[in-house]
Amino acid sequence: MSQAENTIKVAIVEDLRDVREGLAVLINGSPGFRCVATFRAMEDALRSIASQLPDILLTDIGLPGMSGIQGIEILKERHPRLLIVALTIYDDEKGIFRALCAGASGYLLKNTAPARLLESLKEVAAGGAPMSPEVASQVVKLFREFHPPERANYRLTPQETELLRLIIDGHSYKTAAGELGITVRTVAFHLQHVYQKLQVHSKSEAVAKALRNKLV
Repeated sequence: MSQAENTIKVAIVEDLRDVREGLAVLINGSPGFRCVATFRAMEDALRSIASQLPDILLTDIGLPGMSGIQGIEILKERHPRLLIVALTIYDDEKGIFRALCAGASGYLLKNTAPARLLESLKEVAAGGAPMSPEVASQVVKLFREFHPPERANYRLTPQETELLRLIIDGHSYKTAAGELGITVRTVAFHLQHVYQKLQVHSKSEAVAKALRNKLV
């Protein structure tokens, strides 16, 4: 395998210019890495990232305009194989949980040392899920305090339940439609009914509620 094939291609979404440029310099100056794109906002990434799709997207979650968490969910829908790592100052349980439910493969704080950041990118590329120690502590705390209720009844139909299971398993609208033998439009129609029954407004909220309530 050539050196180019071994190189981990990284894109960055970060609104602060100094941070964005510093990350690009770090990545481009490290053997085995190449920064293929930088974006100031998630909207820019959504418009342009497909032209040179990276292996890993490193993104802040507190961005101007569309949040990083919203962007993660959309990008994972469009590019299921894209690995995404949150790099942020936020270490609250809600932000961590929402980012991971949206599809982030790792969650790092901005005080992460450069060497550790590069190791984390290698870890993600190898199938791992790196987290800053403070974040890992929050995740452990969340699971220790998490006592799911008995299976709730939201009156989902068998097809809606199966669709929800496919979404939790990481299927896109298109692949879920293929599994169920229905159209993408029908998938969207059924998901809207699922959202109404679960009283949620997005796919990540539906996934989180389904897991909490053992719906599948």
